[in-house]
Formats: sequence, structure tokens, C-alpha cells
Amino acid sequence: MNKLLVTGSSGLIGSEVCSHFAALGWQVFGLDNNQRAVFFGDAGDTRWNQRRLQEQLGDRFVHQELDIRNRAGVLAMMEELRPDAIVHTAAQPSHDRAAAIPFDDFDTNAVGTLNLLEAVRRSCPESPFVHLSTNKVYGDRPNTLALQELDTRWDYADPAYVDGIDESFSIDQSKHSLFGASKVAADVMVQEYGRYFGIPSCCLRGGCLTGPNHSGVELHGFLSYLVKCNLEGRLYTVFGYKGKQVRDNIHSHDVARFIEAFLGAPRVAEVYNLGGGRANSCSILEAFQIAEQHSGKAQVYEYVDENRIGDHICYISDLSKMRGHYPGWGISISLGETIGQIVRSWQTREMMS
Repeated sequence: MNKLLVTGSSGLIGSEVCSHFAALGWQVFGLDNNQRAVFFGDAGDTRWNQRRLQEQLGDRFVHQELDIRNRAGVLAMMEELRPDAIVHTAAQPSHDRAAAIPFDDFDTNAVGTLNLLEAVRRSCPESPFVHLSTNKVYGDRPNTLALQELDTRWDYADPAYVDGIDESFSIDQSKHSLFGASKVAADVMVQEYGRYFGIPSCCLRGGCLTGPNHSGVELHGFLSYLVKCNLEGRLYTVFGYKGKQVRDNIHSHDVARFIEAFLGAPRVAEVYNLGGGRANSCSILEAFQIAEQHSGKAQVYEYVDENRIGDHICYISDLSKMRGHYPGWGISISLGETIGQIVRSWQTREMMS
């Protein structure tokens, strides 16, 4: 039986990957220490998701309580497990939080990734390593593109970007936020371990990765937090750009499906812009409308005319490279269905609490 190690296994993507591969017959080892609750407080707690995995997956899932900053612990764990593949989703994921905890941010995102890569090199260098990176590695450079203002969103004015931003876009000489910078370090290190040591590997530069199992908070988890505010009648704050800033949203299931495709035919030191593409893109104003349709409740919000540092005005992932390398993969869950699932998930969690 193939063994899969998933870091950040109680998070949105980590838990989806665990469930997906357990269903495919893999033995899944999930590494998580609920650090999200430390970063974001009780609202970010993911123990509920850990318990869900343990209940639903049974002996197909083995929880590993370990912090990826613990170098000796990571090296020992990898030596013992020698997994057939590694999916690395653990991270400090927030722009704003990173500025308040720069050492924790860098030690988690950059050094933690290095700990894992070196452990793989020593113990299982032929095992593919999939790293959940971020589109924030491009910094604020996407904001230098010519844009046009439409009724409810910003959009690219240049037809060359009709399909979005591809992987040739520069990650250099731009403002990233400290979070973006720590993720750049991790991204480049994953590529280097691939090229230098021949480790099968890829960086998935995610846009808005979302789904019903997200513990969204204001500092991270755009759609999940927006829906939670809608359902609770809580005030949602829109930061700048008239609420017309655009994100492309991909369901966690489609992320797991791509990872399955990559592990079936791994490459070395690849990078992919991972998002929902134009069809699954929306602005904040448009997301309000879709959430309201599913919940039947009006969105309560306020507008602050100051954008977050490094925030993208319009970001859509060009999926051409992903589809070219893995033609059997594509987006299978629409934006409307995704938001509907998030609404129902929050409603279920509320009833269970």
C-alpha cells in the first residue's frame, strides 16, 4: 500500500487531500499541530477537522502531532515513514498576521519547508514532493497590469491576459508582504531541491483555494469568512478597490484531483498557477450576490478606502500549462456550487456546536 504524508492535514487542502487519497487506497499520514489556532485564535482551530478525518477514514488515516519547525522531529519522522509521496500544505497563511509575527512566519513557511525537503533528500529522494505555494509569490506586480473598471469588478484591459496570469510572470522587484516573501523562499527552495538533487517536485501557486471544510477567518479564507459573516449577520469589512477586486476560486476537491494527476506522472521542479480560472472568478461584490442567493440573507458590510498591503486588484490564474501537462484534469466544481457548499457547511457546523 502506498504511503502519503500530508502536512497541514487538518487544514482545508490538507484534509481534502487526505480524504481523496484514502479513498484511492493510500495509507495517509497527516501531520498537524493545530498551529492555525495559535495564529488566529479559537476561530482558526482545526481540531474539529482532525477528528472528522479520524472518524471518517479510520485506519486509513494516522495523525502525526508535529510542528514542521522541529527539525530533528521532521528528520526522524521522515526516516521512519519513508512515504511514497509528500504533499506539503502546512503554512502561516496570512499577509497581515505575518507582519506581527515575522519570525514565526518565516520559520514556518521557509525553514519548515527546508526541513521537509532535506528530510526527503536524506530518506526518500525518489518520492514526489508537492508544495502548496501561493500567487503572492508574484507580489504586487499583477497590479502593474493595465486594468479596466466594470460595473462590479476590475478586469484586465490587455487581451493578452484574457486567460489570466501564467507562470512566466516575474516574482522579482515587487512588494510581497512578509508572508509573500517567506513563501517565495519556500517556492524557490522546492524548485532548487528538484533541479539540484533531482527530486520530483512542483509548486502550486494557489489563488483562492476554498471549499466547505475551510475554517475561514478575517485574515485568511476569503470566501469561507465572507459566507460565515453573511450567515451570522456579522459586519464584513471590504478593504479598498471599491470591493471590485477579483479572485479566481478553486474548490479543494479540484486541487486534490490535480495533485493525483501530478503524482501519477510527476515532473521535476515544475511550477503551476493553481486557481479556478476566469470561469470561477468573482469580485467581492459579486461574491456577496452569490452568497445572498444561497443563504437568503443580505450581506452586511462596511467599506474602508485603504487596501491591504500587497493585495491584488485583479488576479486570475491562467490554467493553460496545467491543462497542457495533464489534459485529463480540469475544473469540475463551479463557483456557484462551491459557495453553496460553503453555506451548507457553516450551517451544519452551527447546528453541531
